[in-house]
Amino acid sequence: MLEKVITISREFGSGGRELGMKMAEKLGIPFYDKELISLSAEESDLPEDAFLHYDEYIPALQESLKQHVYSPFSSLYEVSVSDQIFLAQSRVIRRLAEQGPCIIVGRCADRVLENSLNLFVYAKMENRLKRMNSLSTGVDPELMENRIREVDKKRRDYYQYYTGNEWGKAQNYHLCLESGVAGIDGSLNAVLAYLDFVH
Repeated sequence: MLEKVITISREFGSGGRELGMKMAEKLGIPFYDKELISLSAEESDLPEDAFLHYDEYIPALQESLKQHVYSPFSSLYEVSVSDQIFLAQSRVIRRLAEQGPCIIVGRCADRVLENSLNLFVYAKMENRLKRMNSLSTGVDPELMENRIREVDKKRRDYYQYYTGNEWGKAQNYHLCLESGVAGIDGSLNAVLAYLDFVH
């Protein structure tokens, strides 16, 4: 019986979310990705659309300077919206982990939790392009590579900003999976085989 929370960090278009959903179904445990947004909104006083806007977002330097206000003559310390959202999501992630095994995608969950099993899913650009262009994303296929690189950069910067660790570096994870070679089902089988040895 699995006792750990499994976290999944993933390159955009690598199929990490789909892998997580299939794992959750196979293992009979809850799956959380976008669901964390509504749960975190309930946890805080911020509206859900703020979470959608700031999801895996870090403030630009100027915005950060404007929003972080501290005066020695005031008891007020204003925390940026993105920081408030990160803290709210972190509280929810810890609470979910206390409830038992589950799968959590993204949002630095691998660093928020101390005893999780952390996966990183990646694939070559050609495989990611093929995957994303096969979905009804509404993004022009010729622009898709730029979109993939933008999202990866956003995730990398967010992870670095809030954890101080390097996103995608093998040493930061227990298992890294190249989904383009074996596909999602092959990656699922690899994870299940790995789990046989770690719980």
